[in-house]
Amino acid sequence: MIKNGHHDSKESGGALSHRESPACGPEKRKRVVRLRHGPLWSFEPAAAGQGDGRPPREEISKHKGPPVFTQEERYKMVRAIKWVDEIVEGAPYVTTLQTLDKHNCDFCVHGDDITLTVDGRDTYEEVKRMDRYRECKRTQGVSTTDLVGRMLLMTKAHHTNMDNSDYQQHAGNLGKGPKGHSPWTGVSQFLQTSQKIIQFASGKEPQAGDTIIYVAGAFDLFHIGHVDFLETVFRQAERPYIIVGLHFDQEVNRYKGKNYPIMNIHERTLSVLACRYVSEVVIGAPYAVGKDLLDHFKVDLVCHGKTEVLPDKDDTDPYAEPKKRGIFRMIDSGNGLTTDIIVQRIIENRLQFEARNQKKEAKEIAVIQALKRREGGEKSRPAAQ
Repeated sequence: MIKNGHHDSKESGGALSHRESPACGPEKRKRVVRLRHGPLWSFEPAAAGQGDGRPPREEISKHKGPPVFTQEERYKMVRAIKWVDEIVEGAPYVTTLQTLDKHNCDFCVHGDDITLTVDGRDTYEEVKRMDRYRECKRTQGVSTTDLVGRMLLMTKAHHTNMDNSDYQQHAGNLGKGPKGHSPWTGVSQFLQTSQKIIQFASGKEPQAGDTIIYVAGAFDLFHIGHVDFLETVFRQAERPYIIVGLHFDQEVNRYKGKNYPIMNIHERTLSVLACRYVSEVVIGAPYAVGKDLLDHFKVDLVCHGKTEVLPDKDDTDPYAEPKKRGIFRMIDSGNGLTTDIIVQRIIENRLQFEARNQKKEAKEIAVIQALKRREGGEKSRPAAQ
């Protein structure tokens, strides 16, 4: 059981250091702009009054490869992240001082993995040079490349371990170029820790007058379909307190089949906690919403979307108890996007994604080699003197 909530700026103020520059004096509101295309939880370390710049689809395709989501889907997804205050639509892929000043931003933040343009240049070169750049540590084991590999290979190895030889071979094709391996593009194992959960779950207890709403499911590859559903649920009450029950991997695989879930329970937990509409998460919730669960959380309303409700292992209706109490409600968010559709997009563009990752890694390896040559030259210079 994990409590959630929008972080207060006072709580997260120590996440990043800030030094004033002439262009951004103390009278300006402290904000962050970042151009980021990865998982939702990458936003948390920079949660001190944050804006987000979303480059248009054409810019991403040019510099990085084909995006999985449409432009509008990406905008709405980022708006749903609880640490984001503003969105800059159509932001340039290369962040400049002009971009920061135009949107009244003190500095730009990115993870500690390098981001390069199509011609191999650092996209943050200008803002780094003028000390308008801050860096936060990338979450170890979080890899879009890895997720794509799971979808394409269709194995279940990611539910428990990463030792499956077929998976490793295929993941290598996705994240390894012909000249070596980059530390930024490739497959690594995400390890959940209590500290990671605490960072995401600084929420509050339900208060008197709150309507406690319970929803349950896999919430796999957390996407805009989930966001629209949770937003619609949020609007069901004046003061909603939404509890999301996440099913364990084995339970999800039982009712969804194939190699679902694509994301394991630890990854899905952080993705859901990042959503501004969610108040609390139950990790490993029972499939059947029974009396004990409803009484324990004092649930006022149980909601489910338009997706099919499959029977429990004993062929009973998992929502029989809330229906009996008259607190069950079907929700139509108007969005038909599903995890299956996301996976289909990846499969249809398999060759493009493999080529994208190989090109990306080749550029990164070239940068690493250049940095090593530079360091070697600097070390040899004092010796020669």
